[in-house]
Amino acid sequence: MGNGFSASISCDAAISRCLDCTVTKTAYICQLQDNLDNLETELEKLTELRNDVERKVMVDEQQGMKQLAQVDGWLSRVRNVETEAEELKQQRGREMGKLCVGGFCSRNCKSSYKFGKTVFKTLQTVENLNGEGDFKVVAQTVPKKPVDERPILPTVGLESTFDKVWRCLTEEKARIIGIYGMGGVGKTTLLTKINNKFVEFPDKFDVVIWAVVSKDLELEKIQDSIAKKIGLFNDSWKSKSPADKKQEIFEILSKKKIVLLLDDIWERVDLIEVGVPPTLGGASTVIFTTRSLEVCGKMEAHESFKVECLGYEDAWRLFEEKVGKRILDSHPRIPELAETVAKECGGLPLALIVIGRAMACKKTPQEWEHAIEVLRSAASKFSGMERTVYCHLKFSYDLLPSDTIRFCLLYCCLFPEDYRIKIEDLMDYWICEGFLDEYDGIEARNQGYSIIGTLIHACLLEEEEDEQGNNYVKMHDVIRDMALWIASTTDHEKEKEKFLVRAGVGLTEVPSIDMWKDVTRMSLIQVSYLSQSSDFVT
Repeated sequence: MGNGFSASISCDAAISRCLDCTVTKTAYICQLQDNLDNLETELEKLTELRNDVERKVMVDEQQGMKQLAQVDGWLSRVRNVETEAEELKQQRGREMGKLCVGGFCSRNCKSSYKFGKTVFKTLQTVENLNGEGDFKVVAQTVPKKPVDERPILPTVGLESTFDKVWRCLTEEKARIIGIYGMGGVGKTTLLTKINNKFVEFPDKFDVVIWAVVSKDLELEKIQDSIAKKIGLFNDSWKSKSPADKKQEIFEILSKKKIVLLLDDIWERVDLIEVGVPPTLGGASTVIFTTRSLEVCGKMEAHESFKVECLGYEDAWRLFEEKVGKRILDSHPRIPELAETVAKECGGLPLALIVIGRAMACKKTPQEWEHAIEVLRSAASKFSGMERTVYCHLKFSYDLLPSDTIRFCLLYCCLFPEDYRIKIEDLMDYWICEGFLDEYDGIEARNQGYSIIGTLIHACLLEEEEDEQGNNYVKMHDVIRDMALWIASTTDHEKEKEKFLVRAGVGLTEVPSIDMWKDVTRMSLIQVSYLSQSSDFVT
């Protein structure tokens, strides 16, 4: 009896499951039309919901926030089910054509059942996604790194200056630090090394901010760079006044220990107007690069460090790297010729890089000899020099305070390369030429000394002193080449001038008459002559 009863129950359960299965399979076919219509309706709702979520994410990301992982996963599942639904939509007409008896049966039950089941499962997925998509929050604020590492190539010859600046920073000897030097000498590279060094010390400062200033000073651009770093920059930020931006920046930075790195400044930047808290006695540190020592003074720098041109060994190492060992080994004479070419760059990294790259495909000694000749006689014709080097250096010339100072600089290129010009003699030349506004001896000389100081501070002239205490100035080789390029191609506002300079090149005959055309100043003098006499006539 017990066994029979048990068998009866088992048989009823099996029959029940079979009936349920049959009913379910039949439902996939009978309800296919309704399920397809419901799927289309629910899918429209899901698409609208997905658009709303994506719009919220976009707004938050513009404010520096990061999309939540659960939102990312939901959007991914939505995109997948939309693809599935599109495929079902394309099959709809064909599958619906197989139905008969008012949609309760099919001419191909297996195919209709399979399609109907897929439609049903997809409808369930879409309904579930609609229920899951009501996000209160779609993104979260991401803690910003104290400093963003900046890309930098391997550097040569900056170690000593870097160590001095870093020591000054770590010992907190100064709150405002100026880095100055001539164009193309590596100031931005040095500032980048300092920026990246802070990556190793994330706890030393709360935030390190980088801002490029350039010639056309715009305080709002500096404010925008700061705002992006500290999370203030958004759509509403753009419409705020400089005063409001200043206040918001000040409120945040006054609570933090910051480093502000300003690259390439040409005039005083009023940090208070930007919103940077006063550095005196505070926690802020400002480091900037400039071409002028005078700007360091105007910025009230507590310490100023000059970036010098490279010494011979470092210059050769940089040049060798740009030319490549394959070229230097391609002929026994090339290494010696290459050293001569490198010396023509005067240790200026920008010139070494430009000329080194230009020579990186020259495999014959004749090509290298031609390069030497061009660099010594008409360097502006060398590939890349005018566009990349001289135009870059000319910014310093253009921003000199007056035409008089600009012309006094050009006058110095009449002397031979590497020649030390005695300052007292230079005063006499300028006075005799009538360049100076003052005609009284003392006043004129005072003006002349002021001009020389301006040119030295702008890193366009170099100051030297001999054992007897005589003071001299001389032009860096590349600055002189730039000045010759300007003087031989440009009409100057002060007066129409065109220079022809062959000083110190060992001429054995007078230049051809064609070269004299329209020339107003010409220098053919030899160094040996200058060393024997202070007279100089052009």
